[in-house]
Amino acid sequence: MNSTIQDAIALKTNPVALLWADEKPSDATEFKPGNWGCIMWLASGAAKGKTGVCSRETFGCFGGGVGMGFGDQYENFPGGKECFRHFLSSGNADSETGRQAAEKVKPFMRKEAHDHFLHGEGYFKSPQLVQKYIDSLPMIDIPARYVVFKPLNAIKNGETPRSIIFFVDPDQLSALVVLANYGRGNNENVIIPYAAGCQTIGIYPYREAQSDRPRAVVGLTDLSARVYVKKMLGDNLMSFAVPYALFQEMEGSVKGSFLERSVWKSLVGNK
Repeated sequence: MNSTIQDAIALKTNPVALLWADEKPSDATEFKPGNWGCIMWLASGAAKGKTGVCSRETFGCFGGGVGMGFGDQYENFPGGKECFRHFLSSGNADSETGRQAAEKVKPFMRKEAHDHFLHGEGYFKSPQLVQKYIDSLPMIDIPARYVVFKPLNAIKNGETPRSIIFFVDPDQLSALVVLANYGRGNNENVIIPYAAGCQTIGIYPYREAQSDRPRAVVGLTDLSARVYVKKMLGDNLMSFAVPYALFQEMEGSVKGSFLERSVWKSLVGNK
């Protein structure tokens, strides 16, 4: 499957197709069961041409399990949700339960991750606000065994993606925002929720896909995920996840649009 958008915005990497499947591709990259990993590595790998896959046993981290639609994996976080609430905010060092959990997981964690477990990532002001964040997430337990990331041009006949993910610079992001609104007659067809990088390419597009007028989802406001994507794809990138129905709509809107006019061409000329 090819993309007219890819050519029109001079995308340097492959658009990534996200699919649900009950069988995994034989050549796919996958984390080992129980091993830590970031889902954005799999998505970035697909942008560079390599298929990736994850399951309920191989989603890499608890937030990734939530983000890919494998239910509420925060329940399985070391020390439970209480420790997770403190991990994302003020840390577990002041709690006996938290200190015990930190000691238990220390042999299995990177030094930086263990420091975050004890002293917090500081992404929320309080553990109570973390719980409100969890409650707001559009969690789902998908009816499939695997989530697969494929370069769009590797999609075969009979495969229907759930969404298409672009990794874009500020100019390209601007163009995709315009294009998502181009045929709608209103101006709020793109959202930018605060969530983990994997959640903005997973459960949020899943939710939007259920709407009669699905919206695109901007991501990589997750600072931790930005670190990993920067190492694989370079700097100054955002993700733009498009439910498949909206992707088809946007593909059909390229011809005759601003993407063929001088303002865009002046921006895209040096890419």
